[in-house]
Amino acid sequence: MMLRAALAFAIALQAASPAPVAPPPRDPRNWPAPVMDTVPPAIPALRKGAVLVLSKTNGFRDPDQIPAANKAVGEIVRGLGRDIFVTENAAVMNPRDLARFSVVVLNSTSGTIFDDKQRAAFKSWIEQGGGVVLLHGAGGDPSYDWAWYPHVLIGAQFIGHTGRPKQFQQGTIDVIDRGNPATRDLPAKWVRTEEWYSFDRVPTGYGTHILATLDETSYEPFPERVRMGSPHPIIWTRCIGKGRMFFSALGHKAETYSEPLHQKMISGAIRWAARAEGTGC
Repeated sequence: MMLRAALAFAIALQAASPAPVAPPPRDPRNWPAPVMDTVPPAIPALRKGAVLVLSKTNGFRDPDQIPAANKAVGEIVRGLGRDIFVTENAAVMNPRDLARFSVVVLNSTSGTIFDDKQRAAFKSWIEQGGGVVLLHGAGGDPSYDWAWYPHVLIGAQFIGHTGRPKQFQQGTIDVIDRGNPATRDLPAKWVRTEEWYSFDRVPTGYGTHILATLDETSYEPFPERVRMGSPHPIIWTRCIGKGRMFFSALGHKAETYSEPLHQKMISGAIRWAARAEGTGC
C-alpha cells in the first residue's frame, strides 16, 4: 500500500514538473575544443560599478559577432562613465572577482563554460544582488547540463531559430513594455532583420516582465518547429533572488551592434541591471 502511494506521488510530481527539452541539433563545425578555465585573469584597478563582459565559447562561435558586440558594449559602458573588463576566461566567476562588478554581460557565450565552483559563484552573486545582461547566444546556447541556467535564470529553453534558406528575415517586434530603460527609446513597432529565436515556453514567475514580443505574421517561422504562436517573447527581464536578469535574443550579425536603436537597448539594459535606473527586483 505504501509502495503504491509512493509511486502515485512520484507520477504526479513528474507530471507537474516541466519535462526537460532536448537541445536542437547543432552544427559542430564552428565549435572549438572544450577548454575549462581554472586560473582567473589578472584584473586591473576598477572603480565601483564596473561591468564585466564574458564572451567565452565552448560551443558555437561567430567570429565576427563577438568582437563587434564586445567593442560596442565597451563604448556604451565607457559612455556611461563606468569601467569595463572584457575577458574570455570563465575562471573570473569566483566570489573575490565578481564582487568587483555590478553588472556581468554574457555576450553569446555557448556550451559548458563553468565548472561547479564557478556556477555556484555566479549563481550566488546574482542572488545576492548582481545584475546580468544576456545577449543573443547567451540565451540560445546555454550549458544544457546546468538546468538552473535555462529554467531559472532565463525562464525558458531555447528550441531553435529560423533556418536556411530563411535564416535572416525582416520581422516586426512589438515593444509592449516601455517602462524599462532598455525599451524606453524603442518604437512601438520595431522592424529589423534578424535570426529569430524561439523557446519552449513563455517565461513566467520570478517577477518576469516581457518587454517585447515577436509578430510571427511579419516573417516566416521556418522550420515549422520554431513557430511559437502568440505571444512570442523576444526581450524580457527576471528577478533572481535580489538580482536582476535582462535577456535579449537579438544581435546575431556583427553589424547589428552599430544600429543606434540596438545600442540604446543595450545601454538601457546595463543601466537597469546596475540599478542605476528602472524598477523591479
